[in-house]
Amino acid sequence: MTNASVALNPNKLVQYLQKMPNEFTKEDLIRYIEENGIQMINFRYIANDGKLKTLNFIITDRNHLDSILSTGERVDGSSLFPFIEAGSSDLYVIPRFKTAFLNPFSEIPTLDILCSFYTAQGEPLESAPEHILKKAHNCFKEKTGMTFKAMGELEYYIKSTKSELYPGEDQKGYHDSQPFTQWENLRREAMVLIAQCGGKIKYGHSEVGNFIIREDGYEQHEIEFIPVEAEDAVDQLLIGKWIVRMLAAREGALVSWAPKITVGKAGSGLHIHMMLEKDGKNLCVENGKLSDIAKKGIAGIMDLAGPLTAFGNTIPTSYLRLVPHQEAPTYVCWGDRNRSVLVRVPLGWLGSKDMIKEVNPQQQADTRDFSSKQTFEFRVPDGSADIYMLVAGLIVAVQHGLNDEKALERAEALYADMDIFSSNFSERLEKLEQLPTCCFESADSLLAKREVFENNNIFPPGSIDAVAAGLKAYNDNGLNDRILGHHQEIMAIVEKYIHCM
Repeated sequence: MTNASVALNPNKLVQYLQKMPNEFTKEDLIRYIEENGIQMINFRYIANDGKLKTLNFIITDRNHLDSILSTGERVDGSSLFPFIEAGSSDLYVIPRFKTAFLNPFSEIPTLDILCSFYTAQGEPLESAPEHILKKAHNCFKEKTGMTFKAMGELEYYIKSTKSELYPGEDQKGYHDSQPFTQWENLRREAMVLIAQCGGKIKYGHSEVGNFIIREDGYEQHEIEFIPVEAEDAVDQLLIGKWIVRMLAAREGALVSWAPKITVGKAGSGLHIHMMLEKDGKNLCVENGKLSDIAKKGIAGIMDLAGPLTAFGNTIPTSYLRLVPHQEAPTYVCWGDRNRSVLVRVPLGWLGSKDMIKEVNPQQQADTRDFSSKQTFEFRVPDGSADIYMLVAGLIVAVQHGLNDEKALERAEALYADMDIFSSNFSERLEKLEQLPTCCFESADSLLAKREVFENNNIFPPGSIDAVAAGLKAYNDNGLNDRILGHHQEIMAIVEKYIHCM
């Protein structure tokens, strides 16, 4: 890593240790702790409920510190995962050094580290979502020779007392600036803190959702990340959600990732962008166009779109968002720059001329190829997603497409070059597969194609059973039809799931 890269990297451990996070060792962390007056370590990990858990350690001496970082600690697995019985519940939590960051909220100087779960036999906990993702990516690398990169669009609403001075215009908050948005400063602070904690952020902005209900104002915002390796992409999303919620709590404001916050207003998604790389080259582009590799990957996602909702749309209000004419997908198809489809290929820099020089004539011509920025985007998930399982499922789906001899035919057949709800598309729309309309259908869809996810021992059968059982427990079959037009019933369900993780 160059000195310039270190100087611009906001991660304080990177600046101090002069190395990238994936090079951090136990000795590096001990040195940083000793030389920077760190008094506490927090082990952090995600349990079955999707919340970030904490185990605090006060550092008493060097031997104690070395022991913590060398062996991890034991925890009660039965209190973290429902599938672990109390009779044999102990698990180890083992710190992943590359995830270490300086806690931005603790008054006591504290280093936080994300952890992995291990069994009493010293083996990774097979059903832990973090390990399922790791298995999926390792298998993908081994079978394809490629690296799977991903990034998320973190959309959320902030609810607070409405602004009397500069009220926003209903459902027209996209890219608003202060003073027409109340919470730009919080979003900017969140971006700075996420970056200091290791997140790779692309940009942030206000989103479309902007409305008032009586004395309450609701603002929608988004923080979008840069593609990184799959495991890192999930880690930064989880840390990002924690930071935004901590900042909102400080201000006495409610933040929600819920897919639907009220009736008739824009919902919040968790769009996932993907990129396939080999030897540092983006394989989604070939000869200035979307590559066959990318199209095969998209075809795999098309084939498993229904089952993927089991990981990405996990509460009944998820399916209040997935309705026609809301810029949220409902049918299985894909397209370029098309926001009505399930997988969108966003505008890239394929074959574009030197626009910077045209706008800035004094600038020298830049002949570099920027097509390496091209991704494809899965637009179905929302903030209720089990992000580890979702990204693991997407990796399985892409690999499924790469192995399918008919993938390119499927991709061609499911391509949509216009708004799928346009009258000109009506005949083709009737032939498209529809996404599940409730958690119950999502579970059935997963069970019907479970063998694809269980292949290569990626998803344990017990995990598939548990996900399906959890979805069916909502008993929401036909819910949308039952509550259609009943505002109070809809709002009761929205309020029930407003704090989804």
